[in-house]
Amino acid sequence: MSAAIYLLAWDRHDSSPVKLILVGIGLSLAAGACTSLLLTIGGINQVSQALIWLVGSVYSRNWNHIFAFLPWLTVFLPISLVLARELDILGLSDPVAKGLGLKVQRVRTLLLITGAALAGASVATAGTISFVGLLAPHLARRLVGPSHIEVIPTAALAGGLLVLLADSLSRALFPSVEMPCGIMTVVLGVPYFLYLLARTESA
Repeated sequence: MSAAIYLLAWDRHDSSPVKLILVGIGLSLAAGACTSLLLTIGGINQVSQALIWLVGSVYSRNWNHIFAFLPWLTVFLPISLVLARELDILGLSDPVAKGLGLKVQRVRTLLLITGAALAGASVATAGTISFVGLLAPHLARRLVGPSHIEVIPTAALAGGLLVLLADSLSRALFPSVEMPCGIMTVVLGVPYFLYLLARTESA
């Protein structure tokens, strides 16, 4: 999905965030409609399994899932660390990055592939656990500062701890029900999202 958003919004002279957002909204709505169609025509057992995956859960995950995920982590996490310096430069704005000799579009493409690979492997393993990608980087920046060479591994660890915390809370609060941890990450994430929104508007 992220690759499609970037390719549709890509322009050699203008790849503005607004364009990325608009294309992302359009593709998200289209994908949501396709998902709803599949859920409507699917069998009851398939639909129930799909709904749990869409919410996100680590229930019944075992070492086989870890071993399937490890190659993606082993390849693409080091690549993201190698590109950490370029990420810092991109944060200065496109004109500054180009003035420093950075090939902006090429670096963005590499970052897109790396991020999509890591996110896709994670979603394939545990489903679409919401708000982890929002909470973990902000927590990491508060802990180690803005440098991406430190933010990336810290955010990875923070994300894992958030999923573990959400799953533990789900099991503790609802011991008789196998509650997907994705529901708990939403409960934890929405207040923080509203806090970020309020802080942004007041700034």
